[in-house]
Amino acid sequence: MFPGFGTLLNVVTVLVGATLGVLLGHRLPQRTRDVVTDALGLVTLLIAAFAAFAVRDRALIAAVGDSAPILIILTSLVLGGVVGSLLRLETRLEGLGHALQRRLSAGSASAERRRFVEGFVSASLVFCVGPLTVLGSISDGLGRGSDQLALKAALDGFAAIAFATSFGWGVAASALAVLVIQGGLTLVGAAAGEFLSEAQISALTATGGLLLVGVALRLLRIKQLPVGDLLPALVAAPLVTAVVVWVR
Repeated sequence: MFPGFGTLLNVVTVLVGATLGVLLGHRLPQRTRDVVTDALGLVTLLIAAFAAFAVRDRALIAAVGDSAPILIILTSLVLGGVVGSLLRLETRLEGLGHALQRRLSAGSASAERRRFVEGFVSASLVFCVGPLTVLGSISDGLGRGSDQLALKAALDGFAAIAFATSFGWGVAASALAVLVIQGGLTLVGAAAGEFLSEAQISALTATGGLLLVGVALRLLRIKQLPVGDLLPALVAAPLVTAVVVWVR
């Protein structure tokens, strides 16, 4: 398979899953769609817990010490939150959702517009935040195959069905975010080679897990955390880890 195949497969599964979800969602009552969203939120929380536990990975502890991993994740989230809020990433992501909605659903009611944007933002964050997104895309770019992204594509396809039953066509629009982000990371992998150590990968994975907790809280309607503003933490985590290893 050629580099980038995994991303294209992921885009297709999201589009197919979203289409099936929309067709099925119109035949389900609102209460049933809310229950589906709650179930997806709980599963996202479970996945987030497993990812966040990477903070205790042996490679990370061996590289930075026993007490440093938590501080690394905290520093990464704070730095990422500051940068993301100054860049207004959450607002820009929502703005992109509004722009796509106006093009694809001209003349719709405001409630439908909000539903479209929430579907686009939530699905984009779930599909693009996590260890498989980064590791799978980089591995694909390095020419190591697209097995990891193929697994992610299958998971995202089923998730898209669940999302679209509640949020409609906004979930299909998130395929654009998958294409841009995973495609960009694949190019990074092809250009940069193996530039992340095992400790850096663990820090990135744990940080991504905490961001997924924020996504789960949004899905469960507990708190609308600005997860989009925290996305730069995924870049900060490997950098902060490298600094701690160098200082140590």
